[in-house]
Amino acid sequence: MTTTTFQVPGMTCGHCTGAVTDELSKINGVTKVDVDLETKKVSLESDAAVEWQIIVDAIDEAGFEAVKS
Repeated sequence: MTTTTFQVPGMTCGHCTGAVTDELSKINGVTKVDVDLETKKVSLESDAAVEWQIIVDAIDEAGFEAVKS
C-alpha cells in the first residue's frame, strides 16, 4: 500500500472535493481518497505508487491544479 499526499489549493466547497475524489478514484489501483477541504490536502492510497503525471491529469480533469506538498 502506498500513500501520496498533495495539495489542491483551488477547492472551495463540497462539490470541489467530490469532483476531485471522483476523478482520483478512477485511477487504476487507487483504493482510498481522503480530501480535507479546510487544509486543501489530499491523501491518495493505492496498491502501488501512482505516477505524479497521472495524478496531475486527474486533478486537471476535475478542473483544479495539484501541488506537491
